[in-house]
Amino acid sequence: MSERYGSWGKVLRVDLTTETTSVEEMDEATFKRHPGGRALIAHYLLTELPKSADPLGPENILIFAMGVLTGTPLSGASRHAVGAKSPLTGGFGEAEVGGFWGAELKRAGWDAIVVTGAAKAPVYLWIKDDQVEIRDASHIWGLEIMDTEEKLKAEVGERLARVCEIGPAGENLVRIAGIVNDYKDIAGRAGLGAVMGSKKLKAIVVRGSRNVPLHDAAKVKEIGRWVADTLQENHWAFHNFGTGMGLDGYTRVGGMAVRNYAGGPFEGAAEISAEALVEKGYRVKMEACWACSVRCKKVVKMEQPYQIDPKYGGIEYESVAALGADCGVDDLALLSKTNERCNALGLDTISLGATVAWVMDLRQRGILPDAELGGQPVEFGNGKAILAATDAVAHRRGLGDTLAEGSVRAAQTLGGAELLTAVRGQELAMHDPRQRTEYGKQVRMSYATSPTGGDHMNSNLPSRSTKNTVGMCFFLRYDDPKLTDIVNAVTGWGLDAAGLADIGELSLTLARLFNNREGFGASDDKLPEQVMKPHVSGVLSRVRLDADDIADQVRAYYRSRGWSDDGVPKPETLERLGISEYARA
Repeated sequence: MSERYGSWGKVLRVDLTTETTSVEEMDEATFKRHPGGRALIAHYLLTELPKSADPLGPENILIFAMGVLTGTPLSGASRHAVGAKSPLTGGFGEAEVGGFWGAELKRAGWDAIVVTGAAKAPVYLWIKDDQVEIRDASHIWGLEIMDTEEKLKAEVGERLARVCEIGPAGENLVRIAGIVNDYKDIAGRAGLGAVMGSKKLKAIVVRGSRNVPLHDAAKVKEIGRWVADTLQENHWAFHNFGTGMGLDGYTRVGGMAVRNYAGGPFEGAAEISAEALVEKGYRVKMEACWACSVRCKKVVKMEQPYQIDPKYGGIEYESVAALGADCGVDDLALLSKTNERCNALGLDTISLGATVAWVMDLRQRGILPDAELGGQPVEFGNGKAILAATDAVAHRRGLGDTLAEGSVRAAQTLGGAELLTAVRGQELAMHDPRQRTEYGKQVRMSYATSPTGGDHMNSNLPSRSTKNTVGMCFFLRYDDPKLTDIVNAVTGWGLDAAGLADIGELSLTLARLFNNREGFGASDDKLPEQVMKPHVSGVLSRVRLDADDIADQVRAYYRSRGWSDDGVPKPETLERLGISEYARA
């Protein structure tokens, strides 16, 4: 057997119903066809999950998929993907996350974990290289993230172990719950924390001791040096400020979501920017993910007016916009505390902020005039309502119980569906698709056609889909030729530009097949009316998006993917990508 590089050929199978584990061997040809991430997730969902399965039932499959680059000594190679059928949308559920946990699992000798069934009582997984145990977790069920991580590291006797886990939100099957690793990095979207909670799986603790085998270690080292040497040129802004710079300018062009996407400039934008975080003395340092020289992760520490533990990191753009501008709140200290509570409880800040902003709109319009959370009126500008929402939603208290279902399901109870900002059941991220910029055009299509709905990361594009699959961060400025060099240096596969693009195309097409199978089609790939209307004021007050124009752009996107006008991958496309058997399955 020839030596393989960038992967181990080992998938850990965990059946929680029988509380047994096994090893699935994956030959390199199979892994090369779906080298981690999105492609691997779609492979298992299409071949093993029954159609129309309950996302919160034991039959759902939870997949932790490392990429072929995850855990290699390269800036940006920290990413892994988590997937399942989404309890929020009922479709393809996927979230990506960085930090250290994915690299640690890869260095323990595993390419993925596939979790099936459900435990009778809470459990956690302890993985030390090839040793795997399912252990009782009843004593940590109910704990928040920091207490969980610290207790488990002490319990396994490994201070340097890495932990991913759910907080109370996931345990309580909140459909906007995420999965947290390293205290502050969260696979936040699609409600995957609720899937983990439904399986009574509290955490996965990992310690690895192996270096990922590299085909051309010298080339990998050379690329690593290139990132460090060109840091000022390529990554200065991320290195110094992270996300959320220049918000004052961004709101002037209508780029940031404001007051449930009613739009207009947000007067407090500069007050909640990354620069303000530094100026006010809240940000104490920047940290990095595994092996990364860019160090783009903010760390906030505060004693007054709120106590904030720096282990929980700091607030990033999507969170500050969702909890802040979209809700009309410009109190950066309060938003930083709210972000900390979301991390501690395991909540997706984007969906939480968008859902609360929608309730604020309902109250303002008299549809839900008495809306309150934790005794606070849910009104635009009331930051205390946002802070109260974290515990109310995570613990399903009062109105929070309804909002824990996500905004689309909540609207079935509360009304106001015409004011929702969601695509295919998932709340939009915080970049306004009406902005008259090239990025605005990309955002429109990203929201309408991304596999998970409401996603802003252009993961509907093959180049981005490739990065999701191989485990590479979007923020690193590796162009496609550089990424091709990286994948070849790690694996020895000898891919050309077309071969790299095919990884992204295959991943997108498999995810599309799953969504088609679960009942989603072209009629679902559209933007909500709330983000089609002109802004209430400002530069976009005369700009209305046209539904027919969006539909034309969506059909053009389908054609570029080799799908029919109904959004179904054509047989010849499946044949070209070598995945016809998935459609038959």
